[in-house]
Amino acid sequence: MNSHRSFHEQQQIRLVVEYDGTRYHGWQAQPRVPTIQGVIEDSLQQIIQQRTLVTAAGRTDAGVHAVAQVASFRVGAARSHRDWRYVLNRLLPSDISVRSAERVGNDFHPRFSAKTKRYEYRILHRHERSGLAWNRAWHIWRNLSVQDMQEAARKFCGTHDFTSFRCMPTQTQDTLCTVVCCEVTHDNADIVFTVEANRFLKQMVRVMAGTCVDVGAGKIPASSISDILEARDRCQAGRTAPPHGLYLMNVTYDGWCSGG
Repeated sequence: MNSHRSFHEQQQIRLVVEYDGTRYHGWQAQPRVPTIQGVIEDSLQQIIQQRTLVTAAGRTDAGVHAVAQVASFRVGAARSHRDWRYVLNRLLPSDISVRSAERVGNDFHPRFSAKTKRYEYRILHRHERSGLAWNRAWHIWRNLSVQDMQEAARKFCGTHDFTSFRCMPTQTQDTLCTVVCCEVTHDNADIVFTVEANRFLKQMVRVMAGTCVDVGAGKIPASSISDILEARDRCQAGRTAPPHGLYLMNVTYDGWCSGG
């Protein structure tokens, strides 16, 4: 009876978190290595003197960045009035920042309530490497046809089985994903692959981006993307892009979006 009452006395706090994933082994807490979840939970423990689970909309991989990741945690109602953005940012390292924090209903779930997630994969397309963006974009100096990459990206739109575009088998049996937008844009040396979908498989965006690069390099015809999807065979798709060019840009919910 006491545990039932305690649950209802708790409030849920929703965070929008920005981070540079370079130093971390992904979002999910793991023993003996730094992770985004682990660092945030450590900071919360200093504030409320107990371990609290922080749940995210998506478990970004090692080296992957986020502009507007969504996470939440539960806290006793007596502490729910805190300025969580302020107190957490005082404790978090400089490469993790809480952009906003607000109380939400207990029926909210960062992952299961989400409607879509949007990712960007950033490519630096020039001969010389960058001294500033070495951990923020994939440097490619070889010739790329942006027009062919754009044609390939459009073929991902719609509902498809993305087995060919996941890096490894997981416990997830459902491999159908609905891509609502997929495009390639460029501005001088910057090429950006953007994809928004209702769900993503393990490393799916990185395989999609790597395949588009192989299309741009002339290794894979843009017209073959549909055949690769139908093959349901990872060996038919292109390379897996490195993690440091990938960003979780935002997560959308009914009536709310975590970023611009």
